Amino acid sequence: MDFQILKFSTFAPSKALIFNPRFQPKKVVHIHGLSNTQFRVVAMAGAGSVQKSEEEWRAILSPEQFRILRQKGTENPGTGEYNKFFGVGTYLCAGCGTPLYRSATKFNSPCGWPSFYEGLPGAINRNPDPDGMRMEITCAACGGHLGHVFKGEGFRTPTNERHCVNSISLKFKPPNS
Repeated sequence: MDFQILKFSTFAPSKALIFNPRFQPKKVVHIHGLSNTQFRVVAMAGAGSVQKSEEEWRAILSPEQFRILRQKGTENPGTGEYNKFFGVGTYLCAGCGTPLYRSATKFNSPCGWPSFYEGLPGAINRNPDPDGMRMEITCAACGGHLGHVFKGEGFRTPTNERHCVNSISLKFKPPNS
């Protein structure tokens, strides 16, 4: 199974950054060129690493989460918990707990859904919608539907992109929690 490393933390046995409570970092890696420095992998997603049956997803998700994450639905604009929320922390996949976005990449847009200009490296997959008009974004670990990404809308962001994400597809985690 291929894994993509999402974040490194300098190794400190008593204090490791762990974003996903289900992920227990066990691998210490050495990076060529950085002698006497150890890093601990603290967040990573393997493509399709979280696989569950439809029944298993229904058992752990609310009916609305299942509709959006597993059946590619959309919540009504302006109704989501995180639309106008700007706390500091990390946004996780509501389905599997994989870290997806840093709060520093969230910005205010008038679209009615939370907007981010980039996800954590390797955390989000992009797939063209069947209509060819939009680019769907999904969690790289579990395949859960997050929303869509749009380019060139004129927002002043470093990437000139807007990840338009359903609030119900996310869980917010404050720092140090």
